[in-house]
Amino acid sequence: MNSKDKIYSLPQLLEQVQKWRAQGQQIVFTNGCFDLLHLGHVDYLEKARQLGDKLVLGLNTDASISRIKGPSRPLQDEMSRARVMASLLFIDAVVLFDEDTPLNLIQAVQPDILVKGDDYAVEQIVGHEVVQARGGAVKTVPLVKGYSTTSIVNKIENNRNLNKS
Repeated sequence: MNSKDKIYSLPQLLEQVQKWRAQGQQIVFTNGCFDLLHLGHVDYLEKARQLGDKLVLGLNTDASISRIKGPSRPLQDEMSRARVMASLLFIDAVVLFDEDTPLNLIQAVQPDILVKGDDYAVEQIVGHEVVQARGGAVKTVPLVKGYSTTSIVNKIENNRNLNKS
């Protein structure tokens, strides 16, 4: 399968999710910016996928990342990020969302399992009420300590400043 084939519009995704459900597949959902792919992301997403049969990734658009993280982000455009994420074998679908939170997307997809990193309490996870109301599960998975896009960006900035001195 081509990585482009795993990037869906919302209507396409809802049709695909319906097919997976008809096959008895459990749908896992997570979301994020995934501006620079690193070990922490890979480990997190592998663990998320192991919780069900199909992993759907809601990916923030460039505009939503800029609103959340500031004007210097994202570092990579949304289609570049979508292709990189879709290339991962444990991700079954990528869909972009433009809102600041994935609540509308979660309401549309109605995942069986909603996942975030263990830096969140279940009650803090956007959409937990939606998933739990239909009998789904909301889970957190352990994060690999010391890995974040922000820490990588800071390290690059510090190295650049050292080289200027």
